[in-house]
Amino acid sequence: MNSLAAAGITDPRLRASYARARDLHAAHGRTYYLATLLLPAWKRPHVHALYGFARYADDLVDDLGAQLGNAERAAALRTWGERFLTALRAGAPAHAVDAGPGQAAGSGSGSGSGSGDVSVLPATIHTIQRFALDPDHFAAFLTSMAMDLTVTGYATWEDLVGYMYGSAAVIGLQMVPLLEPVDDSALPYARDLGIAFQLANFIRDVGEDLRRGRVYLPAESLELFGVTRERLAAGVVDGPVRRLLAFEISRARELFRCAEPGIRLLHPTSRDCMRTAFVLYRAILDEVERADYRVLDQRVSVAMRRRLAVAGPALVRAHRARRHDPGGDHDPGGGHGLDGGHGLGSRGAGGGRVQSSSRPPR
Repeated sequence: MNSLAAAGITDPRLRASYARARDLHAAHGRTYYLATLLLPAWKRPHVHALYGFARYADDLVDDLGAQLGNAERAAALRTWGERFLTALRAGAPAHAVDAGPGQAAGSGSGSGSGSGDVSVLPATIHTIQRFALDPDHFAAFLTSMAMDLTVTGYATWEDLVGYMYGSAAVIGLQMVPLLEPVDDSALPYARDLGIAFQLANFIRDVGEDLRRGRVYLPAESLELFGVTRERLAAGVVDGPVRRLLAFEISRARELFRCAEPGIRLLHPTSRDCMRTAFVLYRAILDEVERADYRVLDQRVSVAMRRRLAVAGPALVRAHRARRHDPGGDHDPGGGHGLDGGHGLGSRGAGGGRVQSSSRPPR
């Protein structure tokens, strides 16, 4: 079944915006996109919308155009973000929102589908309204994206966690209502999982980030193992660098361990999606070790055969869970208010509405 139809999304402008977000997700978030296929069809467009929003903002920071300086990138991000937040807080109909003049300056990493002139903002605002998501989470995300243009490193783990609250923890919090938790006890686990996912990416991308002038490992960790930024830039993976990366891998695995119980707090039709994402993102750490920590001049990845080996059985379980779910692949809201109206909230596993408004520490 077409996921937009399953979600009751019929407005042509909204459908185009959701398609744009889906294309960005498929092109740039392959592991996460694969996991999303395990969700009921009506939930998938909303996950694509959240990913598309985050990806587009990230591209404004990193891929807007090599000829532009940080000041121009910051101005583009600020203009785009302010337009989004103003429309969101004013309760504007989602289908009427566009990205404004900043859209044309947007992501050079588009989907390749020829949809680069279509904004992801209508789909994002529509999803926020549908699930009554907390606008502050999106504001925090934009704040962390702006930090990437002025901050090149973090002195302590606590400093890095402060950044990751906006860049990753809030992504987990945004997702919680879509995944239909039992109650708000799922929120701390979602925060930990968002940070775990991001730390795994930081470890994998040390070399790539360094070439952009940033280090997302705490300076106190580098100092502990006698590693300098210059040593990392030299691209030589020696004993101290291996010990540094092994230390951060152990920290990431502890975050994954702390987050894992939260999967059981989700609706049965959401668990296989998150379990698959959990296993595959955690497997990044295994691949770094398998590559003998050589992440300074290459990007390691989880092989497709491994992804399919995890996702294949999960797809069977997810299909079985949907067969036993009265809502099935259709939005339980029946499409009410989905083409521009305001939110219905998210149904918890027990039928209650779950808010995701608590604030901690991407």
